[in-house]
Amino acid sequence: MAFSKGFLWGAASAAPQVEGAYNEDGKGLSIWDALSDGHVAHGDTPFVSCDHYHHFREDVALMKKIGLKAYRFSVSWPRVIPREGEINEKGLSFYSELVDELLAAGITPLCTLYHWDLPMWMHEKGGWYNDSISDYFAEYTEAVVKALSDRVRYWMTFNEGTSFLGEGYLHGTHPPYEKCEPGSEEEFDKISRLSRSLLMCHGRAASVIREHAVLSPQIGIATDSTLMMPESEDEKDIEDARLATFAEDVNHYRLNWWLDPIMNGTAHPRLMSVLREGDMAVINQPLDYIGWNCYLANNYNEGPDGVNEKAWAGMPRTNMGWPVTPDALYWGVRFIYERYRIPVMISENGIAIIDFKMDDGHVHDPQRIQFLKWYLRGLSRAADEGYPVIGYMAWSILDNFEWAFGYEKRFGLIYVDYRTQERTLKDSAYWYSEVIRSNGSREVLFGGENK
Repeated sequence: MAFSKGFLWGAASAAPQVEGAYNEDGKGLSIWDALSDGHVAHGDTPFVSCDHYHHFREDVALMKKIGLKAYRFSVSWPRVIPREGEINEKGLSFYSELVDELLAAGITPLCTLYHWDLPMWMHEKGGWYNDSISDYFAEYTEAVVKALSDRVRYWMTFNEGTSFLGEGYLHGTHPPYEKCEPGSEEEFDKISRLSRSLLMCHGRAASVIREHAVLSPQIGIATDSTLMMPESEDEKDIEDARLATFAEDVNHYRLNWWLDPIMNGTAHPRLMSVLREGDMAVINQPLDYIGWNCYLANNYNEGPDGVNEKAWAGMPRTNMGWPVTPDALYWGVRFIYERYRIPVMISENGIAIIDFKMDDGHVHDPQRIQFLKWYLRGLSRAADEGYPVIGYMAWSILDNFEWAFGYEKRFGLIYVDYRTQERTLKDSAYWYSEVIRSNGSREVLFGGENK
């Protein structure tokens, strides 16, 4: 059996993508609430979304039906701290009730502290440019930890720093929609300064969790970054891929951009240039596990000219245009563990396809099943070879607000009719239920093939 007995088979979501209720029960506005008008496909907004805020009990019942062992959710900073210095007890109560509902269903809660919904009040104070943001984030973290840590053991400080800083401050596709010239000194200086703020927030949050948590905490961070797979299993190809994955290339903010400071107390020269005396002591708060969000390996990404010679005509791609690279989970887990030597959790993995409800009342999504099967085979290989993989979070539990794409892209195991809020388990949810029931057995993942 490849996977450990206590393996965390789960699924994930993010507060601004599923909760809705953007102005209810004392919640403050996030930058997505206040700034995204006119920037999202079809004029969509996150104001209602899946209305998980009012449907969480129904949603947890569906998670239980699937058989989830874990659920990764995020807390909304502006729901908990709607205005500077003000704690919203109703916001904390929502997450407390969600955690209770999960535990009653036998589902382990995994709490992410930040998944891109910066409070508007914090943005108006300079946001990630404000050197004091780590003070505010520590106060927010303390409020959440004191409310939930008697029942929550697994924590993630941040989700995908590369994505929200890059899309929001370099490429102009997410709030606050700032742009700069790729490869310019402005870009290098900006990403270094913003990264310092994020890393300081991480370090402060990790310290706060360890100081105030009731249950002995397991602390991680959800990273995403460039993975290069080897072209063969020749030793030279493997080493070349490893070096490319962790190359000191500030343009891609690779895994080591974030994890070297956190784990090793070292940093890219560009990042070191903006750190101040005492910063590294705050940032260097080693993790208990590394969360890694993986959708693809970057070998087949198109270059600036729209061409990649390695990508063949008709190569399988998702509805996001991303290449399907089944071995990515294996090589990512292997490379990450061999560099940092702590357990790895797949904190996101999934596929957007064109889903709709058929005349028979079901949502048939065979491409999603095949995608998950292919990728989980790679994860199974990593576990078989002894790499410590502790969990897998499918992205996502529900169809949801997919950032700049609005409601156009569907990643969920559960189909959501946004007009009625009706939920329907997709075929992939039933298949994933079998994966969980069998603890990722070869029969389910390989169809009985002895591979």
